[in-house]
Amino acid sequence: MQKTYIHTFDFDGTLTTADTMIELVRFARGTTGLLTGLACLSPLLILMKLGLYPNWRAKERLLAWFFGGMPEADFNHLCNDFAQARQDLIRPQAIDMIRTLNAKGQQTVIVSASAENWVCKMAELAFGAETTVTGTRLEVSNGKITGHIDGANCYGAEKARRIQEYLDYLNISREQCLITAYGDSRGDKEMTDYADKSYYKPFGD
Repeated sequence: MQKTYIHTFDFDGTLTTADTMIELVRFARGTTGLLTGLACLSPLLILMKLGLYPNWRAKERLLAWFFGGMPEADFNHLCNDFAQARQDLIRPQAIDMIRTLNAKGQQTVIVSASAENWVCKMAELAFGAETTVTGTRLEVSNGKITGHIDGANCYGAEKARRIQEYLDYLNISREQCLITAYGDSRGDKEMTDYADKSYYKPFGD
């Protein structure tokens, strides 16, 4: 049986050289605004690092602090501007690899804890429309970003679930594909465990 080759990639730290959510905030608010917000949120961020506060909840607090109440259209415009201005965050080796895989007709999927709002545009510009993106989705109420996550944070076990969701979309079984996963952190463990092969920090630190 001929297998479908699928390559699943974490985004922040694996394909990029920095956390794109932090860089988006810097882009929108400047370094001073970023540092001020992080200082105010530092007790929660410290608890998160110690494993005493949920990762997803800390993300919501950060998103609400910087973007809560922003009209969705304005936020998406900001994300598009950021994606175009900060292509330098994406590792050149990653661009070469994913474009080569796409040219061979293999499936490339970015599975990111960052929001689809900016990851989709960054990926399209860097890798082309052939690369699929699935990531964290942000809640919108009355046309505005609330800062809450819509559904599950795309982290840990949710990453493996999203890959299965992608296989369902392709209408193929797990046995019909050969999955290679690429990650750089604890949040990628379930994704790499789900794969047939995996690589840790494939493009360096």
